[in-house]
Amino acid sequence: MKCISRRDFMKGMVVGGAALGSAGVLSACGSSSSSETTETTTEETSSSSETTGEAELTATVTSAVADMDYYGASEYIYDYVLGDFYDTYMTAFDAETTSERYVLMAIAEAKLLESGVMLPLYSAGGNYAISRIVPRTTDYANAGSDSDRYHSALVATELISAEDIQALRDLWDEARGTGTYIDEAKAYMEEHGYELGDTYATYYTTDPQTYDVLATSKAADSDVIINTFDGLLEYDNEGVQQPALAESYEVSDDGLTWTFHIREGVTWVDSQGRYIADATADDFVAGFQHMLDAAGGLEWLVEGVIEGASEYLSGEITDFSQVGVSAPDDYTLVYTLCEPCSYFNTMLGYSCFAPLCRTYYTSMGGKFGIEFDASASDYQYGKGKDSIVYCGPYIISNATANATIIFTQNETYYKPEHVNVSSIVWYYNDGSDTLSYYNNTLDGTYSGSGLNANAIEAATADGNFDTYAYISTTNTTSYMSFVNVNRQIWHNSNDESAMVSPKDEEQQATAYEALLNQHFRMAVNYAWDRGSYLAQTKGEALKYASMRNTYTPGDFVYLLEETTVDINGTATTFPEGTFYGEILQAQLDADGSVIVAWDGTSTDLFDGWYNVDAAVEEMDLAVEELAAMGITVDADNPVYIDIPYPNTSETRTNMYNAMKQSIENALDGRVIVNLVGGTQDEWYYTGYNVDIGSESNYDLYDLSGWGPDYVDPSTYLDTMLPDGSGYMTKCLGLW
Repeated sequence: MKCISRRDFMKGMVVGGAALGSAGVLSACGSSSSSETTETTTEETSSSSETTGEAELTATVTSAVADMDYYGASEYIYDYVLGDFYDTYMTAFDAETTSERYVLMAIAEAKLLESGVMLPLYSAGGNYAISRIVPRTTDYANAGSDSDRYHSALVATELISAEDIQALRDLWDEARGTGTYIDEAKAYMEEHGYELGDTYATYYTTDPQTYDVLATSKAADSDVIINTFDGLLEYDNEGVQQPALAESYEVSDDGLTWTFHIREGVTWVDSQGRYIADATADDFVAGFQHMLDAAGGLEWLVEGVIEGASEYLSGEITDFSQVGVSAPDDYTLVYTLCEPCSYFNTMLGYSCFAPLCRTYYTSMGGKFGIEFDASASDYQYGKGKDSIVYCGPYIISNATANATIIFTQNETYYKPEHVNVSSIVWYYNDGSDTLSYYNNTLDGTYSGSGLNANAIEAATADGNFDTYAYISTTNTTSYMSFVNVNRQIWHNSNDESAMVSPKDEEQQATAYEALLNQHFRMAVNYAWDRGSYLAQTKGEALKYASMRNTYTPGDFVYLLEETTVDINGTATTFPEGTFYGEILQAQLDADGSVIVAWDGTSTDLFDGWYNVDAAVEEMDLAVEELAAMGITVDADNPVYIDIPYPNTSETRTNMYNAMKQSIENALDGRVIVNLVGGTQDEWYYTGYNVDIGSESNYDLYDLSGWGPDYVDPSTYLDTMLPDGSGYMTKCLGLW
């Protein structure tokens, strides 16, 4: 059987009825379609002739999509707004080396940022916090879901001082990779008078929509379920990948065959702890097929990676035995790859490779292949805690909506010596009481929490700030603002009375035209003072502590060898060890962009986007182009853009008002930001809890982010692929 490689899979995507760039809007109108041919400077794109051409092109797009169905319009608009990114990104899959691929991906990300469809905001962490949790005692991973596993956590019965937090971090730095840190941390805590408890308690903001980890890519779902099963391998608290359900594995000389030897003696139990079945290699075969059948947003990760996966998803083959996942016997699992994949082992920490107990799944009405139907009346798998089985360290013993989720230790777990807390408790918090996080941490309800601006003030007043407050570390998750370039709805899809836009039809039409204009999008991005926005939750002193200026963190990967590529017609050499962010910045500079994504050491901790002069310049260009289409934009005729927010949260309300003020002031009132308020659940249903871009109810949206699934920049950039393959394109109102 022919195996579609990842490169061929990517390059075979179709947009607008033809391979993207061959007959799409951008190439048809003569715009540059790749970094190799792009030599246009900022000054050139500001000329009157280019402005007229852009205006004509926008008119062509909006008139064309008026007669298209939603999916046809998505293809057309994607080509218009992101065709340059896509064409550039595709060159990375022709790279001869890993380092060359990194360089070409960084160049492609520069094109993505220059499109203006997204604005980087912040990473997780980087705020003041207080905690009872010993730092670096949960799994430490830069990708996948292992960092959300809490079984190894050490939790003190009292708050840990900031001084001791730092000392423990230093201890971890010294011990990393030795496997000794947990024991050394226990000794440190005892020596310094702390006692350890047996419960890890935290808070959550939205209930899981499913308990089927193979049918969802939402963190709100998987963060809960990840503690109920083990995968093949697991990153430990020192960032070292360790055996889990696979005791060992080997890779063939050609890199195509990965053989895992499954641990014997592991069992599946139900929510009452009763034996269901032995865990075997077939569980991973069943899990992989179910993941492809369910198509819950995980399947695109393995297309072009696992042999036959793309063909199975497309329906070209229906016999799953032709897919490269097999179990020759009960304890041998084999994956066959389409081509060598240097990061394949790092993918195993994500839920697309989770096991599934076949017999239990079928007993709950589950079927495979063309017979799979999650809407069937007898299909009960994953509907709740009692309709899944467990082979991990915890069983969910209670799950009450908008209240609590309680995990208790699985008494049959095969490595109980690695479980340091016997229970995990999640408490629902809707954010309406901004001091509740702090107060609940003080009284021991929560094991730890970040400190928002109000909590910082309270902690300072009661004397706790100087003793206990420390700055939490950031991670590789990137939270972004997204622009809806194809808005179809002006109220929530699940409730027509919720989050209703105040715009009339004329204002809706004007905003639609404006948001298709790249200069307008960049004007809004440059006008957004992200520092004042983040100060409302982080405090003024830490408003830049979590700020991120790229989608892929700049230090996520670095070059393994000296690499030379063409940047805008100039051969450019990057030495071994060059970070991804430095390469990305080189392309931005070559394009004449004012974005500062890399400051020489990082893409974080500074604001490289907020630029009022650039915002005004871009807005002037947008106004000129819109005027050529017969649309007047000025202070008397502003563009109204909607952004949803939870008005039950004082902190969030302050954040969005800061954003509104900075955008409106910078753009001289030519843009008015409508803050569309609702409850926290209603806010989630404007975008996060919808599965298709046509249900995205906003113009600007900042609720979603992306954490990497494996250690390669494609884990971020693939989310912006066309044709519904890119998970985050729905945030743009596409697919």
